[in-house]
Amino acid sequence: MTEAGWVQHAVWWQIYPLGFAGAYPPQPGNAGGGLGKLLPWLDYAIEMGASGLLLGPIFASETHGYDTVDHFRIDPRLGGDDEFDELVAAAKSRGLRVILDGVFNHVGRRHAALGHDNWVRRGPDGSLANFEGHDSLVALNHAEPAVADYVSDVMKHWLRRGADGWRLDAAYATPAEFWATVLPRVRAEFPESYAFGEVIHGDYADFVTRSTLDSVTQYELWKATWSALNDGNFFELSWALERHNGFLDTFVPQTFVGNHDVTRIASRLTDERHIPLALAFLLTTAGTPSIWSGDEQGFRGVKEDRAGGDDAVRPEFPDEPAGLAPYGEKLYRLHQELIGLRRRNPWLHRARTRTVHLANQQFVYEAYDGDSSLVVALNAADEPAVVPGPGTDKIELAPQSWKVVS
Repeated sequence: MTEAGWVQHAVWWQIYPLGFAGAYPPQPGNAGGGLGKLLPWLDYAIEMGASGLLLGPIFASETHGYDTVDHFRIDPRLGGDDEFDELVAAAKSRGLRVILDGVFNHVGRRHAALGHDNWVRRGPDGSLANFEGHDSLVALNHAEPAVADYVSDVMKHWLRRGADGWRLDAAYATPAEFWATVLPRVRAEFPESYAFGEVIHGDYADFVTRSTLDSVTQYELWKATWSALNDGNFFELSWALERHNGFLDTFVPQTFVGNHDVTRIASRLTDERHIPLALAFLLTTAGTPSIWSGDEQGFRGVKEDRAGGDDAVRPEFPDEPAGLAPYGEKLYRLHQELIGLRRRNPWLHRARTRTVHLANQQFVYEAYDGDSSLVVALNAADEPAVVPGPGTDKIELAPQSWKVVS
């Protein structure tokens, strides 16, 4: 494992700055609040229990941030270098780390890379290759040494400016060998930096090994979490945990129940009473967890496979937390409770799990690491349940509830 020691304590609050600030999608008469709009929310993140910000794209782009045109320039809709420096300084003064979103698999059509013919890939007919059928996203040629030089220079530039690490967008579409070329150069100057890749499917452990990434996104566990709750089938979640245990031999996955690319958990679950169970599971199992901004307030939003289909899950936020509707307060308090539990038990970062009791709608598992352990019981049924606990103990569960026993 290559991750720095501080990652053990990391809990990210993930933000899509362009949407958060009201800069994208464009609204008539609204120029957006820039990165400065995040400043009043830093204490909110701290109070929730987060240890860092996981930011979406902030570099100059054509539209939504993932069509970058200049990786060395802050998107004008978000301000400029001064706004970035102010945000980083304010975050660091509160003990918050900052992770940036690196879109290095592809670029927008106005990126300077298109002026270097060997920097981009082309199809057999000579046309520009793109990312998953999106003509506006031109695929970089990762076999070109100059591209590796460029990406490593970008990553080091912003680490010098105060960032703590990188989320590498669409890492699965980029050859693992490319990252294995770039990341050692970055770590030579910034050995404590953290880099995890967006990998949706495939052999996670093999990709981490070949790429030298610290981690990848754990989409298998995300899917099993909401699917098991929706179907009344905790067997699926138990099976996914076994695979999760295996990944821990190689790396600690980046875990989540929501992010900028998926339907919000409050909309994905067919019964909103299951949200606390999903959250309890996330924060009592191994991983480096992130909370998608708004999920802690019960925001709803459905991702659709169409142009603009991400907008519903990437909304503008109020100018300050006081502008939030009151209905999300209870769920926010639950996030505080469970993140607090995790922060008091940092060994959960690498904890293995073993199944204690398994039924369609009840699941009891033990998270353990050395001499430390917690037993977690989930009841997704509408009826109370009595389930096995530690040793000969029994755990009484109310309908639609969870309980942690140390």
